[in-house]
Amino acid sequence: MSTSSSSAAESDFKREILKKCFIIFGILLVCLSIFFLNHHQDNKYIIETLELNGSAEEGDALFKVNCVGCHGITARGLVGPDLHSITQRLNDKEIIKQVTGGLTPPMPSFEIDPANMSNLLKYLHSLE
Repeated sequence: MSTSSSSAAESDFKREILKKCFIIFGILLVCLSIFFLNHHQDNKYIIETLELNGSAEEGDALFKVNCVGCHGITARGLVGPDLHSITQRLNDKEIIKQVTGGLTPPMPSFEIDPANMSNLLKYLHSLE
């Protein structure tokens, strides 16, 4: 009788391990799906932004409304860094990700449409 109870316990143990593996696999699958869907949306936004030819003047106006508090009126830096020659340190994709994601605290993330992001990029290129 002890062999059948031990094999039943072993069977239950295997079933529990299998159940946990399926749960972990499901969670990983959901996480990867979310990552890839979000990554695709980011790429679409970046491609759309880079296809536009922005206006430095409109980018300057946008900068003065949203960015001067941290980067200063001349973009030479206050709380945030000096942005002159930023386009030599970061490529346009990295700048877009920084602005929309606020990757380096205390910079907030900004929801900005592709046309205005293109304008801001053009302005930043004018600071070289």
